[in-house]
Amino acid sequence: MVAGLARRFGNLDTAEEAAAEAFAMAVERWHAGGVPPNPGAWLTTTAHRKAIDRVRRENKRDDKHREAQMVYEQAPAEWAGAIDDDRLRLIFVCCHPALAMESRVALTLRMVGGLTVAEIARAFLVSESTMGQRITRAKAKIKAAGIPYRMPSETDLLPRMSGVLAVLFLTFNEGYLATGPGAEPVRADLTAEAIRLTRLVRTLMPEEGEVTGLLALMLLTEARRTARISAAGELVPLDEQHRESWDTVLVAEGHRLVRERLAAAAAGVAPGRYQILAAIGAVHTSASGIRDTDWSQVLALYDQLVRLDPSPVVALNRAIAVAEVDGPEAALATIDGLEKTLTGYHAFHATRADLLRRLGRTQDARAAYDEAIALAGNSAETAYLTRRRGQLLL
Repeated sequence: MVAGLARRFGNLDTAEEAAAEAFAMAVERWHAGGVPPNPGAWLTTTAHRKAIDRVRRENKRDDKHREAQMVYEQAPAEWAGAIDDDRLRLIFVCCHPALAMESRVALTLRMVGGLTVAEIARAFLVSESTMGQRITRAKAKIKAAGIPYRMPSETDLLPRMSGVLAVLFLTFNEGYLATGPGAEPVRADLTAEAIRLTRLVRTLMPEEGEVTGLLALMLLTEARRTARISAAGELVPLDEQHRESWDTVLVAEGHRLVRERLAAAAAGVAPGRYQILAAIGAVHTSASGIRDTDWSQVLALYDQLVRLDPSPVVALNRAIAVAEVDGPEAALATIDGLEKTLTGYHAFHATRADLLRRLGRTQDARAAYDEAIALAGNSAETAYLTRRRGQLLL
């Protein structure tokens, strides 16, 4: 297998690293979900995908970093400030407050994160052309306004913090469930890098509660990674995951960070968006099973979150908790009002399909599954949705 990959990609190191990653993934997935019908073919296919991802990452990363430097003025010979990590420093530089929040986040994801325009567009639920125009306008504004390419002073770090955290959050999300067709369903390189950088930000600004909240959220999510994809390459939803395969070390650290923020909230410090999301993750990872989950607490946390972030995606996630507390009919009534804004979002149709299935509306559920499958770009998620649609009674 290694020799074949080396011939295909012209690099023995890439071939060996891709093969090693494939074997490591096999150990994780096969332990949780069993050995696939054709292990050799699974390993070869996985190693091939890993090699492609590695080549693409290496090609894109240097190009995008050079492009970021060209957009701004030349960097000074010596960097100022306390940020030792080159990549994190560049993220802070690119998240300039002169740009609108969405523009600065999108531009940084493109320049530093190495995400494609299509991946960024899906993160913002807009078309690829719309996102491309936003990034182009952001570059033009930087040049027109003469925004300097330099490290902000320590007093300027806080105004850039929300943009930096958004970049790290969206980078993690793309790794958690990759949206691009042909990519690995879960990109552990992205989730690991997002966690690494968030740890650095927390070291830099330990008193910022949202940094702690984001790190806790990432850890509690990453802890479930090995249980999320079956040996056959299918997404495993939370209610079907083998919880004994979760990373207990990451869960424990995430819970500790959440408790730290709860203590601050008890002292009168209002939690932010990431802290609430981390608390929701803590509720899920505290339960021994889906039936033992405290859904009333989850719903109460979403009620708190929606006041801070009344976005349609938050409302959709809240509806899932509503279904567990008040039943699928109440949840369906909630999300039907989101159709206009989320019609191009596969998770909207997947959630709606599940609610319709639970209500016995088979034909409507099948149509919703069809919509979700057509929009889903992740191969593991497509496989899961296809199986669920096939389980509907005629």
